[in-house]
Amino acid sequence: MLKTLGAQIKEFKRDSVLTPVFMIGEVIMETIIPLLMASIIDDGVTAGNMKHIYFIGGLMLLAALSSLILGILGGQFGSRASAGFARNLRKAMYENIQTFSFSNIDKFSTSGLVTRLTTDVTNMQNAYQMILRMCMRAPASLICAMIMSFVISPRLASVYLAAVAGLGCVLAIIVTQATKHFSQAFPKYDALNESVQENVSAIRVVKAYVREDYEIKKFKNASNNIYKIFCKAEGIVVWNGPVMNLTVYSCILLISWLGAHMIVQDSLTTGQLMSMLAYCMNILMSLMMLSMIFVMITMSVASARRICEVLEEQADLANPEQPVYEVKDGSILFDKVSFSYKKEAESPVLKDINLDIRSGETIGIIGGTGSAKSSLVNLISRLYDVTEGQLKVGGVNVKDYDMEALRNQVAVVLQNNVLFSGTILENLRWGNKEATEEECRHACQLACADEFIRKMPDGYDTYIEQGGTNVSGGQKQRLCIARALLKKPRILILDDSTSAVDTATDARIRKAFTEAIPGTTKLIIAQRISSVEHADRIIVMHDGEINGFASHEELLETNEIYREVYEAQMSGSGDFDEKN
Repeated sequence: MLKTLGAQIKEFKRDSVLTPVFMIGEVIMETIIPLLMASIIDDGVTAGNMKHIYFIGGLMLLAALSSLILGILGGQFGSRASAGFARNLRKAMYENIQTFSFSNIDKFSTSGLVTRLTTDVTNMQNAYQMILRMCMRAPASLICAMIMSFVISPRLASVYLAAVAGLGCVLAIIVTQATKHFSQAFPKYDALNESVQENVSAIRVVKAYVREDYEIKKFKNASNNIYKIFCKAEGIVVWNGPVMNLTVYSCILLISWLGAHMIVQDSLTTGQLMSMLAYCMNILMSLMMLSMIFVMITMSVASARRICEVLEEQADLANPEQPVYEVKDGSILFDKVSFSYKKEAESPVLKDINLDIRSGETIGIIGGTGSAKSSLVNLISRLYDVTEGQLKVGGVNVKDYDMEALRNQVAVVLQNNVLFSGTILENLRWGNKEATEEECRHACQLACADEFIRKMPDGYDTYIEQGGTNVSGGQKQRLCIARALLKKPRILILDDSTSAVDTATDARIRKAFTEAIPGTTKLIIAQRISSVEHADRIIVMHDGEINGFASHEELLETNEIYREVYEAQMSGSGDFDEKN
C-alpha cells in the first residue's frame, strides 16, 4: 500500500523532503528561545546587566523571526506537496478507471468510485500534510525539549518523563477506541453518495411518483448513520483535551513547587525554572499533536486502502504483444462460445454459441428479457472476454486486435443512451472528433435526427444538458445512432436503440442504413419483430442459447417461439416476455 501511494508523490518529492527540514528548523529555533530567556533573567535582569539583556533579546528576536520564516516555508511547501499528492492520486485513479473493462467496473459502484475520488483523497491529502508537518514537528519538539530539560535539571525533567509516560498510555487508549469508529465511517459515505446521485439523476421520476418524502427519509437515514458513528468517535477523542489540561497543570504545579524549593536551596535559578515551565508546555503540547496525528492517520488508513483498491485494480482485458490494427471486414464468427460474468458462476450466461455472420449482413436479434441479447453483442467489441471458445471479427480473433482499433470499427449504441453536457455537434463528434459539420448533418439525416435538430433555436449548436435531459427519449436515441454512424464502422450494433421512436421513423432509419452503409454489418436488437423482420437473418435468443437463426419467413415456419410472438404482436397483445 505504501509503495502504491508513494509512487504518486512524483514531482513533489522535493517539497516533501524540504517540508520536514523546515519544520525541524522551526523546532530548533523554538527550543533555543527558552534558553535565551533564562540567560536574560539570570545574567541580565538579576545582575542588572542591560547590555546583556539587549544582546540576548536581539538573539531571541532573531530566533523568533527565523522560527516564523521556517514555519511559513514549511506550511507553503507542505501544502504544495499534499495538494499535489492529492491531485496525482485523483489523476492516477481516474486514468486507471478509464482502462477498466466492464467486468472491472462491475466490482465498484458508481457512488463508491465518486467517494474514493473525493472524500477519501481529501482524507489522504490532510493526512499527508500532517505527516510532513506535525509528524516531524511534534516528535522533534518533544525530543529537543526533553533533552534540554535533562540538561537543565534531571530531577525536574523526571516529572516530565513520568507525565509523558502516563499521558502516552491514556492517549493510546483514546486513539485505539476512536479509530474503531472512524474506520466504519468512511464506507458509509458510499451509501450517502449513492442516495444523492440516484435522487438527482432520477429527479423527474421521483417527482412523477411523488416519492420526495421517501427519498428524503432514505437520505436522512444514510446521513444519520455517518452522524452517529462520528459522534461516537468524537465523543472519545474529546477526552484528549481534559486529560491534556489535567496533565499540563499538574506538571506546572509540581515543577513550580519543586523548583521553588530548589531555588531556595540554590540548586536551580529563576531563569532555569522559567525555561523548564516553557519546555513543559512544549513537551505536553507535542504529545497532544501526536495523539491527533494518530487519529488522523488511522482515519486515513481506511481511505488509503480504498484508494489502493482502485489504483491496484488491473484491467481484465489487455492488448496482445503484437496486436492487429486493421479490421478487414465486418464478418463475425462465434465458435462454441460460452460466457459468464463471474468465473465462479454456476451456469454460463451464454452457452455454446455458434454463429457465422457475413460482412454487410443485417442481423436482427430477438429474445425475451434476460435471454442474453446484450451479453452476446458486448463480446463483439470486446467489452467482455469470452469464457470458452473463440470469437472472430474480420477473420481475426478479437483477442488479437488492438482494443482501440477494434472498438473504432465496432460502433455500439447501447441500451442506455448517454449524452454529455455540450452542444449537439460536440456530442456527435464523440463518434469522430475530426468530423465536419456536413458529415455530422449527413449522419443525423440517416438517423432521422436532422429534422428535429433544425427546429431547435440554435440548431446543431443547441446545448445539451448533462445526461440529455432537455431532449426526449426518441431524440436522444437518434442522436446516439448518428454519433455511432460518424465512426464509419465495419460493424454497427443497435442494442434496442429504436425502442423510443415510432414505427415509421424506425422504418426510415432501417431504410437509410440499407442504402447508405450497405457494406457495414448491422446487428439490431429489438423487442418488436417489425423492427427486424426485413433483416437478412434473425437470431432468436432464449435462456442464453440460440433457439433459431434464419430469415423471417423461415422462422415463421420452423420456430415456435418466433411464430407465437409474431402472431401475438400482430394482434397487438404480446411480446417476448409474455407467456402465450
